[in-house]
Amino acid sequence: MALTAVPKKRAPAGKPEAPERPGGPGRRGLPYLLIAPAVLLMLGFIAYPMLSVLYYSLQHYNVTKPWRNGFAGADNFRKILFEDPLFWQTLVFSAKWVLVEVGLQLVFGLALALIVNQTFVGRGIARALVFSPWAVSGVLTTTIWILLYNPSTGLSRYLADAGVGEYGTSVLSDTGTVFWAAVLAELWRGVPFFAILILADLQSVPKDLYEAASVDGASRFRRFRHITLPHLKDAIILSTLLRAVWEFNNVDLLYTLTGGGPAGVTTTLPLYVANTGIDGHDFGYASALTTVAFVILLFCSILYLRLSKFGGDDK
Repeated sequence: MALTAVPKKRAPAGKPEAPERPGGPGRRGLPYLLIAPAVLLMLGFIAYPMLSVLYYSLQHYNVTKPWRNGFAGADNFRKILFEDPLFWQTLVFSAKWVLVEVGLQLVFGLALALIVNQTFVGRGIARALVFSPWAVSGVLTTTIWILLYNPSTGLSRYLADAGVGEYGTSVLSDTGTVFWAAVLAELWRGVPFFAILILADLQSVPKDLYEAASVDGASRFRRFRHITLPHLKDAIILSTLLRAVWEFNNVDLLYTLTGGGPAGVTTTLPLYVANTGIDGHDFGYASALTTVAFVILLFCSILYLRLSKFGGDDK
């Protein structure tokens, strides 16, 4: 008997044939399997430390006084809010530090970005010099500025030779000058961050807008105000928020430059946390301080994004 081939069913006219799936139902879980290592690492390096800090914030945990360790409940937080004047002192200084640093870094970073965005001979070298401080670590930056502020071999000696100031004066040991000395050192490291982000956004501004504004007779200031600034809005909001969080958590520069002194006038809240946990060995109270700092940062970040309308279309 002759075998007849069974004709393959075809899709109705006008409808394309459905493509065959390369795998079965088992391949649906492959994407989740591929991202599982990253998720586990995030849980290990982010979620676990956060939960640990929250747990210890509810404990009396001082390794030098083990007989007092145990569940504390809200005692640590009650002490922070109502019994610890150093908390409020360091919080006020942290706010002052963040506002001054972020404001000055934004202004100078924007100015540098506008300068290196122009076309001139040696622009590549100028950009490399502007961005190079950002690649230097905080401890190395502090070492450089400690040498510059050294009263015997630093800038103050040469200023005294020129008749400005006195020999042997140290700006880091004077409560009237130590704040601005620390601000200057951090500016040197932080300004390139704003310059990099703003320059990247500047290069995406359409040149036609500037040409049309020039034809209409708009001045350089009006072009900056009505074209450049609106286009840079989201970049400025994001960069200021990120830098504010980093400056609030700044420990390395202030710890190695001033140690929080003199007389504790340059102690930020994170530096107070480090001193409480590392030097005082009171990890329970330090964890409670960290939790309060996290809540403050979270609230301020959400409020800032809401007020600035980040991501809006009104450019």
